[in-house]
Amino acid sequence: MLKRHLGEAYSPLYFLAALGAGGLVPSFFMYPMFMIRHPDTPMVTFEALLPVLNGTHGMVAAIMLAVVLTLILFFALLHFRLLFWNIREYRNFRRTEAFETLRNSNAEVQLMAIPLTLAMSVNVAFILGALFVPGLWNYVEYLFPVAMLAFAAIGLYALKILGEYFTRIITSGNFNCAGNNNLGQMLAVFSLAMIAVGFAAPGAMSHTFAINAAGIGLSLFFLSLAVLLGIVKLVLGIRAIFEHGISEAASPSLWILIPILTLSGITIIRLIMGLHHGFDTGLSYPVLFVLTAVIVSLQIFFGLLGYAVMKKLGYFRDYIAGDKRDAGSFALICPGVAFFVFGAFFITFGLVRNGILEHLSLSYFLSWSPLVLVQLITVVTLFRLGRKLLGCKGAECRSA
Repeated sequence: MLKRHLGEAYSPLYFLAALGAGGLVPSFFMYPMFMIRHPDTPMVTFEALLPVLNGTHGMVAAIMLAVVLTLILFFALLHFRLLFWNIREYRNFRRTEAFETLRNSNAEVQLMAIPLTLAMSVNVAFILGALFVPGLWNYVEYLFPVAMLAFAAIGLYALKILGEYFTRIITSGNFNCAGNNNLGQMLAVFSLAMIAVGFAAPGAMSHTFAINAAGIGLSLFFLSLAVLLGIVKLVLGIRAIFEHGISEAASPSLWILIPILTLSGITIIRLIMGLHHGFDTGLSYPVLFVLTAVIVSLQIFFGLLGYAVMKKLGYFRDYIAGDKRDAGSFALICPGVAFFVFGAFFITFGLVRNGILEHLSLSYFLSWSPLVLVQLITVVTLFRLGRKLLGCKGAECRSA
């Protein structure tokens, strides 16, 4: 059972639990997406899965696909359960003095976790529809505008939060630079990048020119905001870290650049694809190799740097295995998901499409092995944090 009525003890960062569970849906989606051929559709669909499930490619493949689909359903249900739990707890939290305190501090940016998670919900719903609804892709040109309207609403909500946040800071000048000795402010960039990648999907896949152009244009709008804000927040955050050091509780924020890089990279890939078939531009797979290799390189660097810092500060000992509790610990899930997802893009668009690896060869599957290890660690960490931070037992549940 989940805790209830947290009141002032609640934090918007608990939305990251729902975000992490939702992120595992596209991570497991990468297996059928890139391992099962679907020449007639840009995304793998129910029709492409059916022959595999029927044993056309052997029983091992059928069983493995069934396991993956089960995990996708499980994490989708977990995502929506945690989403609804967060919405209920957040509504109660808004009536507390702690909420007003949050809105007048650096921590106001934590509210951006809400549109970030809602955007993930749209992605999860789209994946579920493609995989489990027969014939849905025949109506996808009608679904793209619906998805764009959903992302538009979420985008406006995110801009409202950011607008109020920046208006308060610019007019009052009470931003605590010394207390900004982490990269937690990059949560706003993370949210904008998630909305950008959502708009880029119809921009890349729609064959209706108006939808294609609108998706690309709106994606570029939010991606541009993410890049601009990212530069500002990264410089301010790194400067404060160099001057004051980073606190143990905030050290996972060093990994936030990993999901931001993943979302930005996928957005750029989708924009290239959308411009290729919508605007008749060229498509260069060597360019995609360079792009994906650069992003993976940066992710590895920030991954190793963040791990070294957190290990030295004892974060894993205290906040994962120990007794210290912080809702921000759920931020550990997104980097694992993001590294896996973009690793799959790197293997496909960087290596396979350039003839460096042969699809479904032994070397191909070996290249997935470090990604699978990261995915497994991420799943285990999510369950450990869920039990520790969200679970309740006995009298605690009854009192809730």
